[in-house]
Amino acid sequence: MDNSRRNFIKTTALATFGTLVLPHSLFAYSDNFRLDKKVRVGCIGVGLRGQEHVRLLAKRDDVEIVAFADPSKTMLSASQKILKDNNKPVAREFSNGDYDYRNLLQLKNIDAVVIATPWEWHLTQGVEAMRARKIVGMEVSGAIQLGDCREFVKVYEETKVPIFMMENVCYRRDIMAILHMVRKGMFGELVHGRGGYQHDLRGVLFNDGITPYNSGVEFGEKGFSEAKWRTGHYVKRNGELYPTHGLGPVAVMMDINRGNRLTRLSSFSSKSLGLHKYIVEHPKGGENHPNAKVKFNQGDIVTTQIACANGETILLTHDTSLQRPYDLGFRVQGTDGLWQDFGSGGPSQGHIYFEKIMNHTHKWDNTEKWLGEYDHPMWKKFEGQATGAGHGGMDFFVMNTFIECIKRNIEFPMDVYDLATWYSITPLSEKSIAKGGEVVDIPDFTNGQWKDRKPVFGMTDEF
Repeated sequence: MDNSRRNFIKTTALATFGTLVLPHSLFAYSDNFRLDKKVRVGCIGVGLRGQEHVRLLAKRDDVEIVAFADPSKTMLSASQKILKDNNKPVAREFSNGDYDYRNLLQLKNIDAVVIATPWEWHLTQGVEAMRARKIVGMEVSGAIQLGDCREFVKVYEETKVPIFMMENVCYRRDIMAILHMVRKGMFGELVHGRGGYQHDLRGVLFNDGITPYNSGVEFGEKGFSEAKWRTGHYVKRNGELYPTHGLGPVAVMMDINRGNRLTRLSSFSSKSLGLHKYIVEHPKGGENHPNAKVKFNQGDIVTTQIACANGETILLTHDTSLQRPYDLGFRVQGTDGLWQDFGSGGPSQGHIYFEKIMNHTHKWDNTEKWLGEYDHPMWKKFEGQATGAGHGGMDFFVMNTFIECIKRNIEFPMDVYDLATWYSITPLSEKSIAKGGEVVDIPDFTNGQWKDRKPVFGMTDEF
């Protein structure tokens, strides 16, 4: 890290966030690592989500996109078009089956990889990338098995090759403003948080096999894009399948793995009706469609209660199989304040209450003026660059953090311990549901380091 960077961190840290701890080196795995001019990236998985990453990377002058790995010629062609549209060179392609990504990992002219593949590939591709000494940006999901989480940590601690948890909702503008207020002490001591994945995915889980959304009732081999692989999890599993969108922002506010940790959980599942109903009532489905005979194990509503070492509780809700408007259902409650969102996270889509400031009125205030006044400095600085990026600008911040941390040799704000902890909620919730809501322990993947690790997410106007 050069002197100008050190000085910047010291002088621009948000004073209200407390004592700032300088980030650790990102490149502990290689004393010889030197970034000459650009971050050289390979993309493993360039489906519809992966193409959003390609778009963001292609707009940057400090990135060279070296190669794509994906068995789909259609997705590769679409990704190459993105490069062409941005006047970037053609990327090498690795499309010879599911495992051709391994040849991409052998390229010496790649510094990092972005992995945006079906969930069941995350462990294999992530650890192989670390062993190939490629820095990893990993799309979000939940673990297939608890052992996967331990393996991520084990390989990281063996190789010291870093992995970035690409959880974009942590960067949502209203959430970052609330984080700003939390760190200013406006909520007092935090007591409880809520979040979830409350998103009608029926038109994603099924399609016509040709177009991705709201076009039919096929899935699996007859499906296209996510319907090809994601829906199978709803057939076989029953748990909190997608925990990180709801958990990540609350975990950051509660300093999980950095002075606090998750200790145990209990999960319950409702009955499963929504997906069958969708198939039966769809114009391309009906009672006699073969998929109307499929039994979906995943409950329509899964709730997970989590306890923290410092005494807080967290409630997660997975709700993707029924009709509903989009709403991740966040709530942050402390001794001095309370915030709840609704809708998609716009500046006026929430309620807020501060008892002392509002003179004990017991009336909600609209969040718009509060979120404007306490807008996080990162959003103030990068609003122009984030405009037009995916998910309301959140995706810009994810990719910007990934690239800038690599360029500046600074540790990722969401690392392998966060990935392991957040991913673990899925198999642990499955275990709890299978045992009637039994309380199960959440492993300490930091092996005690959480007591001394300091918060780094959003501590300046940079990352």
